[in-house]
Amino acid sequence: MEPRGAGRAALGALGRRLLWALPAYAAGLLGLGAAAVVLALALYAGWRRRRRARERGLRLAERLQRDEEAAVRAAAAGLGAARGELPAWVSFPDVERAEWLNKVLAQAWPFFGQYMEKLLVENVAPSIRASNTHLQTFTFTKVDMGEKPLRVLGVRAHPGTHKRQILLDLNISYVGDVQIDVEVKKFFCKAGVKGMQLHGMLRIILEPLLGDVPIVGALTMFFIRRPTLDINWTGMTNLLDIPGLSSMSDTMIMDAISSYLVLPNRLLVPLVPDLPEAAQLRCPLPRGVVRVHLRGARDLRSKDRFMGGLVEGKSDPYAVLRVGTQLVTSRVIDDNLNPTWDEVYEFIVHEVPGQELEVELFDKDPDQDDLLGRMKLDFGEVLKARVLEEWFPLQEGGRGRLHLRLEWLSLLSDASKLDQVLERNRTIVAKPDPPSAAILVVYLDRAEELPMKKPGKEPNPVVQVSVQDVTRESKVVYNSSAPVWEDAFRFFLHDPVNQDLDIQVKDDPRQSSLGSLSLPLTRLLDAPDLTLAQPFPLQRSAPGSRLHMKLVLRVLFFDAPESATPPPTPQGQPDPQASAGGSQRPPHANPDPRFGTERVLRIHLLEAEDLVAKDNFFRGVVRGRSDPYAKVRVAGRGFRSRVVKEDLNPRWNEVYEVIVDDVPGQDVEFELFDKDVDKDDFLGRCKVPLRRVLSSRIVDEWLLLEDVKSGRLHVRLETLTPRPSAALLEQVLHTNSLLQPQRGEELSAALLSVFVDRAADLPPRKGSKPPAASASLAVRDVSVKTKTCPPTAEPVWDEGFSFLIKRPHAEALELQVKDEGGQPLGTLSLPLSRLLAAEGGALDGWMTLAGGGPGSQILLRAQLGILVSQQAEEAAGSGDPAGGGDAPPQPAEAPGEEECGAGGLRQRLPPSDSAPTEGPLGRLQLTLWYHGDERKLVAIVHACRKLRPVSKELPDPYVSLVLLPDRSRGTKRKTGVQKKTLNPDFNERFEWDVSLEEASRRKLEAQVKSSVSFVSREKEVLGKLHLDLAQVDLSEGKTHWYELRDERSSP
Repeated sequence: MEPRGAGRAALGALGRRLLWALPAYAAGLLGLGAAAVVLALALYAGWRRRRRARERGLRLAERLQRDEEAAVRAAAAGLGAARGELPAWVSFPDVERAEWLNKVLAQAWPFFGQYMEKLLVENVAPSIRASNTHLQTFTFTKVDMGEKPLRVLGVRAHPGTHKRQILLDLNISYVGDVQIDVEVKKFFCKAGVKGMQLHGMLRIILEPLLGDVPIVGALTMFFIRRPTLDINWTGMTNLLDIPGLSSMSDTMIMDAISSYLVLPNRLLVPLVPDLPEAAQLRCPLPRGVVRVHLRGARDLRSKDRFMGGLVEGKSDPYAVLRVGTQLVTSRVIDDNLNPTWDEVYEFIVHEVPGQELEVELFDKDPDQDDLLGRMKLDFGEVLKARVLEEWFPLQEGGRGRLHLRLEWLSLLSDASKLDQVLERNRTIVAKPDPPSAAILVVYLDRAEELPMKKPGKEPNPVVQVSVQDVTRESKVVYNSSAPVWEDAFRFFLHDPVNQDLDIQVKDDPRQSSLGSLSLPLTRLLDAPDLTLAQPFPLQRSAPGSRLHMKLVLRVLFFDAPESATPPPTPQGQPDPQASAGGSQRPPHANPDPRFGTERVLRIHLLEAEDLVAKDNFFRGVVRGRSDPYAKVRVAGRGFRSRVVKEDLNPRWNEVYEVIVDDVPGQDVEFELFDKDVDKDDFLGRCKVPLRRVLSSRIVDEWLLLEDVKSGRLHVRLETLTPRPSAALLEQVLHTNSLLQPQRGEELSAALLSVFVDRAADLPPRKGSKPPAASASLAVRDVSVKTKTCPPTAEPVWDEGFSFLIKRPHAEALELQVKDEGGQPLGTLSLPLSRLLAAEGGALDGWMTLAGGGPGSQILLRAQLGILVSQQAEEAAGSGDPAGGGDAPPQPAEAPGEEECGAGGLRQRLPPSDSAPTEGPLGRLQLTLWYHGDERKLVAIVHACRKLRPVSKELPDPYVSLVLLPDRSRGTKRKTGVQKKTLNPDFNERFEWDVSLEEASRRKLEAQVKSSVSFVSREKEVLGKLHLDLAQVDLSEGKTHWYELRDERSSP
């Protein structure tokens, strides 16, 4: 083999040499000289060199762009670069703004109005007149689309399902001054529309892509989810008085219009004539089917209250499940906060990602049902996992959770696995309907040569398609014996072998039959690709009457592996497989595998821009502003910001913290409102997928507000993962004191996770009966409670809880076991300092209950994780003494000081990087820092040491701060007064709204004074301090001890 290969290589080399000699041979044949050959070779060499240089430049540019994007993405994710290396203009947003498109729409809007006027007058009006005998005098008297065009707030591109498809999601907002007037002359009725709003996500599919102009064959448009639609009707009451319309209402019209715009309805705009794929694009096959097992819910809120709210009852919950226009409602469970439904529903999915499952839980009431919570889940998560079973947290539902199992069913185009599907379905206990084995899609195209019931009068044909007891009806085509419907119907099939397709063609409105057709579905099972596309002759009709249809059957196959693993038990819920225990006690707690995996989401609500002005006066002649506030919802928790008065660009600078887990389908939702006396006006909404924040750790973005014409919101979301080591605690506490906003709760420094397993040897109740025990746990003002076990001296709870901890050194877990009647059975107080000293920050085992029986004990596991923010991590990495080291941090006290009683922030500050010699008047401990996010100068007054008394009595010291050279009231700050001490602790924070440049030009004057008496305004000055802020590094926020000088000394 080797000699043969070498010979081929030699022949190839010889052939290439001869090819090079070909130009010289050709020149000799043509009689050209050597100069012509040299010139031709020079031109060829120059052309080849330029081509290679151009290709090399393109490759270098492509590699540079690829390397730059990779480096920026790595830095943004914190993988390869420190914070601060990214320039401010670098971003890779998922949603891109398209102002150029808005300019095009604004210029083209008048011509769009002309098109709409022509469409309504020449096409829509005749259809309306033909649809009802009472509307034969219906006309459009005015069509004006107004001057306010449709706006595109953002564009997001998705890869298509194949190479000939492009997906675009447009966030559209239309707040228009449209005016359309109609008149029905027969009834002297005038009505119309004056103003309309439409907000939603419009998906545009460019398909198919062609190799010729216009490159795109057609545009398909639809709303994946129901948009927000608001129409200002005029004369609506008069219009609904017309016979035939009296049964309709404004709400029904809204629902009909909204449903027409949502999947599976599509608007197809062909860009090339006679497009072969037009019918398939108008009604494509679904992507799949999702089977939803509605299991149950836990910890729902009680909405039924009696005696004016004094007696708390329960709720009567039921669930509403919605996918686009598909809607189902579960049965009602009476008087139960932990309902179990065990119902199965199936939904057809057309677009993934995009379509969502929306579930809302309600409490059934005689008047208006109360909301118990809601959740959403993108079907892309189900497609990725194939089977997804979780306890999903409910938004606006407190601690409530919903148990769902979702299965993705693929569509198979052959019947080889139908028996396997039917066999599996027999093992599924499903209600209210049995599980489906296949779906049938009926593409109703057209009919021809339908009979005329009266000579010379064309029928108004309508088609009714039925499978078993489910019937679908087409639209009515008026005055035609060859109607064109171009409609599609979808049916779930439980057993295709034994089911038939029945079709009735009728004349509307008399409903007289024009023909019928019955087709056994076994014909489809034997057809190639399970598809029949042909004209079907109608029975009991005219001789040439035929119905053109395409029938497609697809088998629903569940290709995920079957698993007997039960769903994870939600935190705070009993494990259904937990054993009540036996005679042998376990030495350690046995929590769920997900115990202790929770993380903390820190939400920094910064500011908003370009909000809509809602406060208008004199009927809109005078434009006012808005009083905005924000609502934040995530993981069942809700927060509300303060109201900023009369500001379209408000700054909140508020921080919220919530414990989250990695259950898919959760979002961080923001809603903005304008505060009013009566009803608050909506200013927009936006959301960030929680899984995105958990994966990237930090999301700092301006989010476009949806469902409004303008506005955006600036938020910073950070995921804090608990760390078992206490080495960074001092730095975390110090950083939290710097980041602490002026309003709101103190930032959390740790996460406490507690798993309560069981108790043993509890004392009996009165009469020697075993107690029905429950355990309550509390940290500060947050308390939770376990379930109440049946009467036993050794109850098993198997429940886990989590708490946000502000100051681990000073807080404790208080646990109390009580009988059902409230009788104490034992208590436990666990200082969190024990967890800090324990290995891995955890304690696991039996602990003695105080105040119970002689041997009363409780088995639990408690673990403490430190929450290290990005700022604390950077400060520790920059060499701050508080940031690292194996030895525990020491309190920031001057050498030789005695212990002080007030244990505030002083005991958890990082040690000073300098230890100045003690001055004659004592020392002052300060932290100075510039908060870039809030644009404020921050000063924290910690403590004073070794103050010198000016009289025999101990002073009542406080600290006064002034930002020089301005000595006005606006720059003055002062601490509280500490009574009778030379070593006061203050731990107070003060802020000034100044820019960093202005702060560097200021000086800070600090004076330690003593309040002489309550009635006297005289103050004794114990010492003062002048700091030139230009000489202070305000970016790091370190803590220093400063010497106090005599009050008469110069600055």
